[in-house]
Amino acid sequence: MATERIELEIGDRVVKISNPARVYFSARGETKLDLARYYLSVADGIVNALYHRPCMLHRFPDGVDGEKVHQKRLPHGAPPWIETVRVHFPRFNRDADELCVTHPADVIWAVQMSTVEFHPWNSRREDVESPDEWRIDLDPMPAASYADVRRVSVIVQELLAELGAVGYPKTSGGKGLHVYVRIVPDHGHPDVRRAAWAFAREVERRADGLVDLTWWRKDRDPGSVFVDYNQNARDHTIASAYSVRGTPEGVVSAPLRWDEIADADPKDFTIATMPARFAEVGDLHADIDDNVYRLDQLLEWADRDERDHKAAPPEAD
Repeated sequence: MATERIELEIGDRVVKISNPARVYFSARGETKLDLARYYLSVADGIVNALYHRPCMLHRFPDGVDGEKVHQKRLPHGAPPWIETVRVHFPRFNRDADELCVTHPADVIWAVQMSTVEFHPWNSRREDVESPDEWRIDLDPMPAASYADVRRVSVIVQELLAELGAVGYPKTSGGKGLHVYVRIVPDHGHPDVRRAAWAFAREVERRADGLVDLTWWRKDRDPGSVFVDYNQNARDHTIASAYSVRGTPEGVVSAPLRWDEIADADPKDFTIATMPARFAEVGDLHADIDDNVYRLDQLLEWADRDERDHKAAPPEAD
C-alpha cells in the first residue's frame, strides 16, 4: 500500500507531507499535518524568528512520545530551494551545513522531516561569529514557581529600561521566560556572554535572594531562578519564538507583551490556541530589528565586576 501523502502549496513552492495523519501530540491527538498547519498559521512570526540563522532541529520521527533526534546537519533529501549556512565546530574540527530559513516552505519541509522544535543560533549567516541577539533566559529551579519567574521578570524589565534596551519576552514552553534583545553585531560570542553575565549579576543584586547564579545546578537554591547567561555562548541554542515544544500538549514558546506576563499561563499557548491568538495580535516580535542596543555599558559592568569584585563568568561549557 502506498504511503499517504498530501501536497501543501506555500507561495511558489510545494511541500509533500508524508504520513499526515500520524499522531504527534498525544494529549489531544494532533497530527503531523496539524503541526504543519500550525506553522503556516504563524508563518510570518516563525520566519522572523529563524531568518538567516543556523538552526538546530529537534526531530521526533514517531511523535513527541517517541525518541528525540537532535540534528545540526540538514537532513538528506532537501529540495533545491532549501538554503543552509556552514558552521565550524572547533572542538571536533568539523563543519555542518545547518538549515537557514528564508521562506515559510523551509519550515514546513523541516516538519515533513519530523521536526517539531526549532533552535536557532543568536547570530546570522552573514557573520555567525558576531551575535545580533542577546538572550535572557529565566530558568526556575525545581522548587521555584512561574510566579517566581514573573517576579524576576519585573526586575529584568526595569533594568532593561534603565539601560535603554528594548526586551521582547516570550514563554519558554515550560515554567521559564525568555527575553530577547536585538544588539549591534560588533562583538563575538564571548563578549556577548560576558555582557549577559554582568546583566544577570545586577538582576541577582536586586532580587533579594530569589536569583541564584551559582554555576553548578546541583549547588543552587532549589527555590531560586537562574538567569542563564550561558545561553549566549557559541552554539548554545534555545527554542525560538513560535516554536512548538516536544510535549504531548503541543505547548508553544509564545511571544508576550510585558503587561501580559502577570496573568499569562504558559500552558495556555499551544498549537490549538496560538493560530487564533496570532490572527488577533500578530507577531509581537515583528519590530525587534528596529530596536538595536549596544552592549558597551554592560561590558563596562563586566570589567568592573572582574576588577573590583574579583569575579568572572565560568568558562562556557
